[in-house]
Amino acid sequence: MDDLLQEFIAETRETLEALSGEIVAWEAHPEDRARLDAIFRFVHTVKGSCGFLDLPRLGRLSHAAEDVLAQVREGDRAPDRALVNAVLAVVDRIGELVEAIESGTGLSDSGDELLIAALAEGAEQIAQAGGPVGLRAPARSVRLNVDLLDRMMSGMSDMVLARNELSRRLRQGEVDPTIEAALERLSLTVGEMRDTVTRTRMQKIDALFSALPRMVRDTAAGLGKSVMLQVEGSDVELDREMIEVMRDPLVHIIRNSIDHGIEPPGERRASGKRENGRLSVSARQSGNQIIVEIVDDGRGIDTERLIQKAVAAGRDESQLRKLSNRAKLDLVFEPGLSSKDVVSDVSGRGVGMDIVRASIEQIGGRVELDSTPGKGLRIAIHVPLTLSIISTIVVGVGGQRFAIPRQSIEEIVTERGEAIRVDVIGGSPVASVRERRMPLIHLSDMLELPAGASRDEGRQMLAIVSVSEGSYALAVETVLDNEELVIKPASPAVMSTGLYAGQTLPDSGLPMLLLDCAGMAKVAGLDFNRGEQLYEEEEEILAAPGLPALLFRDLDGVRRAVPLAAVDRVEQVDASAVRFAAGRFRVTIDERILPLAAHGDLEGLERINVLRLKDGTNEVSYAIDEAADIVVLPEEIAPAREPGPIAGVVLVDGEQVELVDMLWIFNEHAEREFEDASPLCLIAGDSDGWMASFVKPLLEASGYRVALRLAAGETPAVVLSSEETPTGGEAAPVVRLRRKRAAGGSGDDSVYRYDRAGLLSALEARVSGKAGR
Repeated sequence: MDDLLQEFIAETRETLEALSGEIVAWEAHPEDRARLDAIFRFVHTVKGSCGFLDLPRLGRLSHAAEDVLAQVREGDRAPDRALVNAVLAVVDRIGELVEAIESGTGLSDSGDELLIAALAEGAEQIAQAGGPVGLRAPARSVRLNVDLLDRMMSGMSDMVLARNELSRRLRQGEVDPTIEAALERLSLTVGEMRDTVTRTRMQKIDALFSALPRMVRDTAAGLGKSVMLQVEGSDVELDREMIEVMRDPLVHIIRNSIDHGIEPPGERRASGKRENGRLSVSARQSGNQIIVEIVDDGRGIDTERLIQKAVAAGRDESQLRKLSNRAKLDLVFEPGLSSKDVVSDVSGRGVGMDIVRASIEQIGGRVELDSTPGKGLRIAIHVPLTLSIISTIVVGVGGQRFAIPRQSIEEIVTERGEAIRVDVIGGSPVASVRERRMPLIHLSDMLELPAGASRDEGRQMLAIVSVSEGSYALAVETVLDNEELVIKPASPAVMSTGLYAGQTLPDSGLPMLLLDCAGMAKVAGLDFNRGEQLYEEEEEILAAPGLPALLFRDLDGVRRAVPLAAVDRVEQVDASAVRFAAGRFRVTIDERILPLAAHGDLEGLERINVLRLKDGTNEVSYAIDEAADIVVLPEEIAPAREPGPIAGVVLVDGEQVELVDMLWIFNEHAEREFEDASPLCLIAGDSDGWMASFVKPLLEASGYRVALRLAAGETPAVVLSSEETPTGGEAAPVVRLRRKRAAGGSGDDSVYRYDRAGLLSALEARVSGKAGR
């Protein structure tokens, strides 16, 4: 007996045990639509299964019962006692046939026609059971409740936590070698038991796919079609519960693909296709999900026919016409709605696809349709990893710990690493990793957790995450560990956010959530083409004639541009990092104090976007509202009337845009750095440190190099001393500072210590006089 028939017998027997009571309850409450639907689904499934299992007697009985129950569902017939007795008799006969098939004994078909006749409206006779049933064959397998396996896994996790706790306590003191050896044996045994219990829940999806070739062959033959099946990904492992839940939906989808989608040979020839239809079923793991795809090369879904069917069922046609293409495709999931006009043994009653979606959504999955009229249909079933052993990377953010599937992470880099840049383009953060640009998600923002100091200081870690649509950078505060974890389903409220794939209890005993990388990308609304587009656009811009520039909106709302060559990066800083100090605005970035230029008010801002401008030697920051785009400025520039922060005006897409004057910005805001050619001033006799504290900053700001003592081989251009310091023997001109405002006489050439202009004039005269000698 093949596995498919064995599964059919086991499932039919299990359903029959629960169904007999439902039929009696339905007789007492005929208005109970849920019970009627359950009975109808049972006979519908049996009827469909009999088609490819070659069980004609079961097929006739179930088909007859389905016809009667369909009449009841449509309100054409009332469920009286005679009908209920007849349905019960048919269900009993189905059970008898199933037992006979399993035991290999024969069962007379003399009563089958009587049972079918009893289903007719107005039939008086009560159908009787058939001949005696042989002994029930002993079961070769045991069906366990999934809750029992869950409790076993939970118990094993508790054992591991207890083992780890015992190990930690033993390491705190002297360890007896015999106890240590016993603990080692315990650890090995616990690990083996945990693996065994885990394997009881995990199964290759081949258990789901192995029955498909026979089913496809028989279904296609029954419909007069020829279909070639291709199966991929049979070695993907999935939780047993997921496989059981997906079994019926997959059967319905494949049967519908063959019946509804793939055309008969004559129609395929007429449309230029090969006679043999193609059906592909594949499974793959994408991030934290298993994706099962069913693709056929048939006619696709006729949305126009679906709309007509929905209108016939009472829906508003005008509203249906306004639906998006995806919403029109989703009409196929409406209960009782079928795109086929003729009822067959396979489909056509409008039952199946609504059950498919309900079953998948019940376990937190979803079904996606992608139809190309005349070319085929792709159905993708996404189901979460509700229970699986996976390798994870544990990260920290906002004082919390989260797990990320290791297979989703390409690499982890530090924000301060070489060739790593974080910019804000069009209001969205973009990370550049070795010239590869990708969207950036801050995990603290996504989860609404407080951002740590590492974000403000640019010390975050960037995990490069790969999903099916592309890659993105996930910014976290710390990377903590690498662990193999057992993933279990989280609560519905948690899973409904789309950010998590489950929960886990690591060896530390602290519960932890597993992040859904694909879900986070979807919630964030990432455009994975944006980074590549920016890169390609920038390459085109750099190759085009003209001046490449960064277009931005300034703090005063005016659109301005700055030469791209001067822009090192765009960063976002807290407003608390900006201070007005020493006569100008300054910002703290990367533990450095940079001058900050701004056109507009900085008050009231919580976060400020900053352009970091460099000329090769100096660096200046420029506060903006938002970076907009990278453009090429025309060669013709209308110059400003007077020197200032704006060099002129250019036309960008017909709009006047002001061009920032880099020469003026660096001249006004860059911190002065002087070469060795700058005159060296030696401060001598500064016993109280007054000149080092008050005069030295003034001299440095005026272009002098200042030294308190000379290095070997250095010669000062001028010496600055106090009036109390003895003079004589200096190798350079001397300027003396006096404490009193008035000079001591006509021969006193000292300078009052607070006479700023006089001091600078005297120094310049001494330096110039020395140079002239």
